[in-house]
Amino acid sequence: MTYWTAALLGLALAASPATARTKAPTVVEGQTPQPPIEAGNYPYQLFVPKGYLAESATPYPLLIFLHGSGERGDDVAKVKVHGPPKIADRDPAFPFLTVSPLLGADQDWDIDKLDRLVDHIAKTYRVDPARVYLTGLSRGGHASWRWAIAEPKRFAAVAAVAGRGNPGEACRLMDLPVWAFHGDRDDVVVPEGSFNMARAIRACGGRKVRLTIYPDLGHNAWDPAYGDPALYAWLLEQKLPSSQNITKDKK
Repeated sequence: MTYWTAALLGLALAASPATARTKAPTVVEGQTPQPPIEAGNYPYQLFVPKGYLAESATPYPLLIFLHGSGERGDDVAKVKVHGPPKIADRDPAFPFLTVSPLLGADQDWDIDKLDRLVDHIAKTYRVDPARVYLTGLSRGGHASWRWAIAEPKRFAAVAAVAGRGNPGEACRLMDLPVWAFHGDRDDVVVPEGSFNMARAIRACGGRKVRLTIYPDLGHNAWDPAYGDPALYAWLLEQKLPSSQNITKDKK
């Protein structure tokens, strides 16, 4: 176990009291590929942290990861090449239940499908409804902004990496903890994609937005962003008020 996962696991398990829910299915700790929950939905990688089976009454934080364009296709193993599923594959103590769906070739993320997948996970596994987090890179970063804007009360925090959103709708995020990451030399998704969202949220009075710009870095802001333990510590510090627990707030 790495030095930081031990500390994060302690934060992760300092959860709100477990709520009554149906018995969880037979699960395997570690990361495993899963079929779509229904026809037309996404196959996905599911990571179950070490200790989940022993802690039979403990709810866990849920992290949703949306990959970028380069991983699209029919090989669900490709979602593990970057970000949280890459880390989880190497560290069984990664402190989040982690769901990493696979987007089909030439497709874009569908929020309705993602909603159904997350609802299924939340009902099936011991998810802490106050600690559901969203992150994504590039195309997944765009979708993270879009999903958060559509349902700002669904997530306890959002981390968008090398993505862009719609500044005209940024006021919907003024109360949501957001951390955006970008390389200052990104010529695929220009850094203004993150700058403009952060500025727009702040202009609305939002005080929970953070922005990290990596100097002399191109599109690959995900390696330093997801490789920094500070991101995961920050996520675990965020928690929804009990009245918001995993509720949807669509426009």
